[in-house]
Amino acid sequence: MTGPFILIILGVIFLLANIGVLSHHQLGVMFAHYWPVLLIVWGLLKLYEYQQAKRDNVPAPGIGGGGVVLLVSLVTFGLMATHLANYHWDELRDKIDLGDSDIDLPGFGKTFNYDDQLSHALPAGSAVKIVNDRGTVNVSVSTDDQLRVTIRKKIRADEQKDADKWNESTKPQLNVTGNQVTVNANTMGAGDHPVIADLDVSIPRKAALTIASKRGDVSVIGRDGTVDVTSQKGDVSVQDVAGNVNLNLDHSSAHVNNIGGDVSVDGRSDEVSLNEITGFARLNGEFSESLKLSKIGKTVSFKSSRTDLEFSKLDGDLDLDQGDLRAKDLAGPLRLVTRSKDIDLSGVSGDARVSNENGSVDFELANAGNVQIDNRSGDIKVMVPEKVGFRVDASSRGGEVQSDFDKLRIDNGEHSSTITGTIGSGLAHLVLNNEHGSIELRKSDESSASIRVETPRPPKPPKPPKAPKPGDEMAPTEN
Repeated sequence: MTGPFILIILGVIFLLANIGVLSHHQLGVMFAHYWPVLLIVWGLLKLYEYQQAKRDNVPAPGIGGGGVVLLVSLVTFGLMATHLANYHWDELRDKIDLGDSDIDLPGFGKTFNYDDQLSHALPAGSAVKIVNDRGTVNVSVSTDDQLRVTIRKKIRADEQKDADKWNESTKPQLNVTGNQVTVNANTMGAGDHPVIADLDVSIPRKAALTIASKRGDVSVIGRDGTVDVTSQKGDVSVQDVAGNVNLNLDHSSAHVNNIGGDVSVDGRSDEVSLNEITGFARLNGEFSESLKLSKIGKTVSFKSSRTDLEFSKLDGDLDLDQGDLRAKDLAGPLRLVTRSKDIDLSGVSGDARVSNENGSVDFELANAGNVQIDNRSGDIKVMVPEKVGFRVDASSRGGEVQSDFDKLRIDNGEHSSTITGTIGSGLAHLVLNNEHGSIELRKSDESSASIRVETPRPPKPPKPPKAPKPGDEMAPTEN
């Protein structure tokens, strides 16, 4: 009786699906979660058959060949269904970039679009918080004291009625607590069903702004107050802000321009660029692609697992990636500790201390300053203007030394080489230490520094098109 009973149960379930009592999606979810119940029922029935056969003093029936096939099939398809049900399909949609498109593919449903609007008066001193789990957030300046939100929503569903139901459950929310106004896109109101809400928000320029975003780009233009952004898997753009900017990134990129206050960037990020920053720039975390800085008015601090960098001001540019660190026109005191990078610092003013290994160090001094460079497994080249007086203590173990300054003493020994002596006033002190690499001390002056041509480097291969990767949870290669 076991086989027929199991078939009756399966037949009833499929009949309910065919007549519309259960949807095929619900049927699949139920089977994925509850298929072990069939095994329990099967076992109970076999136990009953065994006890009945024992009472009747007849041999108990076995499973039989057909029963074995049915049992193996049930377990196999049950495990597959459970695995598929537990898979993060929303992440798959992100990986193949279906979220913002209207392409309808089998298994992913159709795209249904909805629009909505919110508005609220913002008195002076108000702060705005925007929460969006899936979708873009664009913030601009309003012409009055009103907060206005335009929502463009995309919902994937098999049928219109399902999309309408999930649209109602994901209506955007606006909450007011004191002077705090919170706008919540409420995309998680539909549970596991994919809902994307793109927000266009306009608020008064003086209002402080906080944004929490997942899986979507963020753009902020024109603020007088502080801007705080938390972003996962998106590109963040912040421009024309008179106050401070604080970014907390997770697998996101950031482009920040024309900031009147300080900028802070924390977390794990891809490409980051900061330009025209009046205040401090503090960066702490892991940067898997590149870091670009330009014209930072006050102290720059950068910390990662491989690099610790700090200096007082940047009048030029800095470019940092996985294998190179290049900077021009920066003011000390400079402190740099890193490894496995080729370093090129030009136009450095003030004191500096550099420590590196498995890479070369090119250093150009703009004016008098105390410099210490410690390197290993790479060459050191230092350029000093002729007008700067200095004394030097340079030592290389396992490499040669060279100098353009005739008055310095050069000793290229069998195991170690040194440069010692004093030029002019000896105001600056150069301490150069190297292992398994050469040391060059060259002359430079203002004219040569201004037209200095760097040795051409072969172009790097183009990066592949950006797309979320299956290993998003893995730690990136750090700078």
